[in-house]
Amino acid sequence: MLTAFARAFKTPDLRKKLLFSLGIIVIYRIGTHIPIPGVDYTVVQYCIDQTKSNSGLFGLVNMFSGGALLQITIFALGIMPYITASIILQLLTVVIPRLEALKKEGQAGTSKITQYTRYLTVALAILQGTGLVATARSGALFSSCPQGSQIVPDQSIFATIVMVVTMTAGTAVVMWLGELITDRGIGNGMSILMFISIAATFPSSLWAIKEQGDLADGWIEFAVVIAVGLVMVALVVFVEQAQRRIPVQYAKRMIGRRSYGGTSTYIPLKVNQAGIIPVIFASSLLYIPALVAQFAGGTSGWKTWIEKNLAQPDAPAHITLYFFLIIFFAFFYVAISFNPEEVADNMKKYGGFIPGIRAGRPTAEYLSFVLNRITWPGSLYLALIALVPTMALAPLGANQNFVFGGTSILIIVGVGLETVKQIESQLQQRNYEGFLR
Repeated sequence: MLTAFARAFKTPDLRKKLLFSLGIIVIYRIGTHIPIPGVDYTVVQYCIDQTKSNSGLFGLVNMFSGGALLQITIFALGIMPYITASIILQLLTVVIPRLEALKKEGQAGTSKITQYTRYLTVALAILQGTGLVATARSGALFSSCPQGSQIVPDQSIFATIVMVVTMTAGTAVVMWLGELITDRGIGNGMSILMFISIAATFPSSLWAIKEQGDLADGWIEFAVVIAVGLVMVALVVFVEQAQRRIPVQYAKRMIGRRSYGGTSTYIPLKVNQAGIIPVIFASSLLYIPALVAQFAGGTSGWKTWIEKNLAQPDAPAHITLYFFLIIFFAFFYVAISFNPEEVADNMKKYGGFIPGIRAGRPTAEYLSFVLNRITWPGSLYLALIALVPTMALAPLGANQNFVFGGTSILIIVGVGLETVKQIESQLQQRNYEGFLR
């Protein structure tokens, strides 16, 4: 990995792309520290210092924004509206025939879907920005904040509009910066910004674990967390790279005097075919009842039950429901993202077949059978990784700030591996080394 980056900096074209991407990342990180107008920044910083953990309702969004959400900066919403819009469009592609037809049109259809994603991102940014301003005014943004302190002193409608417009514009700028990295940088712009946002929270979270520790001034807890984190990184790399390769043989065809086909390839089915999507779906779905209970008044029985069982990450009901939701969404997302019948029809159209399996419906049934078998270990792996901060490190008191678990480690490892692959592929295009050097 380090060798690939060193060779990339020695190549003039790749060096320009890497430096351009680093410049965009610097601009993005600067924007995460510029507060929006109408917010008392002193009160915000005091509330952040008093809040010991970011694992509450807004912990996931705050992680994706690189800590900018709780600071209420111009990039407070971060990349989360774009992620949500992309997931919604991907799900609607299966449901709406018009979107499915656009997806099959190639580059023109993909550009149209990308445009729809941008529009939906702006709409979601307006909605989420309004919700963030309302939450900050009600005092529910922080779990520990002094009584009587006002994060938003100006309660006028004009001030609210200015704050929402500023955060929406910030989201549009983040989306533009990500596309710049994709077009003129090293690629995967949105994923790289997500990677940077999560990595930016690592130092503060690790130091918070050390400060809250009791054994040898917290250094023992700190060392245990680092050791567990390294083991989890190795496990995630191993599983993310694991795949089931289904061999495919293409029949040889004679067209005129030329022969076509006769080659063999394979269909790679990853063990974790769904990626990070099931964890995001499960986390978002569990946040909805807790958010409703937080804004509901009174002390009714259902509100008390939700706050005790679903709003607490270490509650048995929360852990159990979270575990089964991840497994359910893993199978759900794989079912809508990979269509065995479509793959089988395409193979049959071009003369391809799986050795020992008849073309057509038997091929689709075989692919569905294999996919279901490898989705089970993939979904269990996702659920266990997501629950490590809650179950494995609770005795050390580090589960609230553990950075190597759940969504963060999956994104960090996945984006890191994909970025290295892209750099290596571009290096091979410019300086190919075969068997003879």
